[in-house]
Amino acid sequence: MNVLNGQVWKQMMVAGARALEIKKHDVDALNVFPVPDGDTGTNMFLTIQSAARDAEKILSDSIGEVATAASMGSLMGARGNSGVILSQLLRGIAKGFDGLSTANSLQVAQALQAGVDTAYKAVMKPVEGTILTVSRETARGALTKAKGGGSLLETLQEAERKGLEALARTPDLLPALKQAGVVDAGGQGFLIILGGWIAVLKGDTRVGDNLPNLEKTSAPRVQKTQESHETKPGFMQIESLEFPYCTEFLVKGSNLRVEQIRQDLTDRGDSLLVVGTPEVVKIHVHVKNPGKILDYAIQWGSLHAVEIHNMLEQNENMAHAKKTKQDSQEPVPDKSITEEDCNPWKEYGVVAVAMGQGIADVFQSLGADEVVYGGQTMNPSTEDLAEAVRKISSRHVYILPNNGNIIMAARQVKDVVQDREIYVIPSKSIPQGISALLNFNTEGEAETNIQNMELALGQVHSGEVTYAVRDSQYGTLDISSGDILGLVEDVIVTTGQSLLDVAQSTLEKMEWQTHDLVTIFYGEETKQEEVERLRNWLSEVNPNVEVEVHPGRQPLYYYIFGVE
Repeated sequence: MNVLNGQVWKQMMVAGARALEIKKHDVDALNVFPVPDGDTGTNMFLTIQSAARDAEKILSDSIGEVATAASMGSLMGARGNSGVILSQLLRGIAKGFDGLSTANSLQVAQALQAGVDTAYKAVMKPVEGTILTVSRETARGALTKAKGGGSLLETLQEAERKGLEALARTPDLLPALKQAGVVDAGGQGFLIILGGWIAVLKGDTRVGDNLPNLEKTSAPRVQKTQESHETKPGFMQIESLEFPYCTEFLVKGSNLRVEQIRQDLTDRGDSLLVVGTPEVVKIHVHVKNPGKILDYAIQWGSLHAVEIHNMLEQNENMAHAKKTKQDSQEPVPDKSITEEDCNPWKEYGVVAVAMGQGIADVFQSLGADEVVYGGQTMNPSTEDLAEAVRKISSRHVYILPNNGNIIMAARQVKDVVQDREIYVIPSKSIPQGISALLNFNTEGEAETNIQNMELALGQVHSGEVTYAVRDSQYGTLDISSGDILGLVEDVIVTTGQSLLDVAQSTLEKMEWQTHDLVTIFYGEETKQEEVERLRNWLSEVNPNVEVEVHPGRQPLYYYIFGVE
């Protein structure tokens, strides 16, 4: 094979996703932290899976068109920092293939380099010893081989060889990797995907078969309590909608003017999304009459992958399912909304990410309009966050990721939701998010709110108590699987066998007695007597410090602490 076309690139996307699906848990296990949040492989798989899905919808032989679709899919499906970086690699590759029907070995190598350049630019503070380093060396290897006359297969095999060498060096670049005795998980995940691409070029159909359960595989979800299991908070039965039809499709043509199409459709409905290139544009909009939108779009080119959903019917089905499930439970208040509730737009809205029903309730009580479930082991995708933003009838929307591994995905929302001003407040913990929301003023100016909310992030100290999922060495701490771990600002500071002892030690490391308020969110596995023992200890040691205790009902973490 001397050149790649769109159909082969599609097969490579699917094969890369299949390869990582098989190995994702092995990649998860490379997480240097022994806490139960090692989801790099899962996040990267869900991202490349989304890329493969969108690529499979393209019938064209143009590698440029297929790569663009894969890039868009990865953008919408990106989860976690590793997934976002992977989506940026695919975005750069698509730029490299832009306008090409086929690509030879040199053009493929140049596209890989474009992917690396794009990924480095997307990361505010690039760290060597990560997927960035590994992808950079693969691109260098590919360029060297291609310039020397290497075939497509030889070019990617040399890229893989250089990537494996770089992966082996990652522990020398990041001390945490060396101490844990592992290589970088993101770099390993990228090379597994590359291995799937190579398998296609070698004619190995064992990895390259279509994903058997592609549409059934879903993101990891928070383990909810019985009370919160059936529906997400804020579910409302809707009796009427001004724009009831969710309409989504692709337009293919030449000289498509994305900005013009977006402008023309701005007043035709709501939740508008128009992204793409001069050759293919993806449109998502909620409308009264889908036919009028399709009539407009067909003037630009041919229509593909048309999907129309009646959201009122979907809502009725959800309401019926909810009622059926809750017939034997306590009745819930009727939260039906009318068209009058749907129409008004307000100036500001807030999306918050939360892990646990109790924490979600707190964010909603403080004014968050939408709560997206996620956190450790369940990072929401860019599309999940974008959908939450679209549900809010506000011109300015603030996103509180409340987890360091979600910030990059949140920042990509502004690339896919362009009819609102999006502001990402880089909260890395639940206490930071709550502190930021408490400093949000619905009457204030947008920039003033940003300044006040970001300033609030530094006014609270965050801590967690969880457990070790494997034996490891972290700093001077010898950790055994099952040990209770105390973390302060995501750094393991103490370990032990007693939940109370570790919780006390963690709070001492946070210097809680020198502050005014301690906020405790206890998890779904934390017994009430344990909570009372900790509360009593705080009151006995220093009764002058105010203590607030909330049932966070979060999974995996016995306690989340905020000290301010």
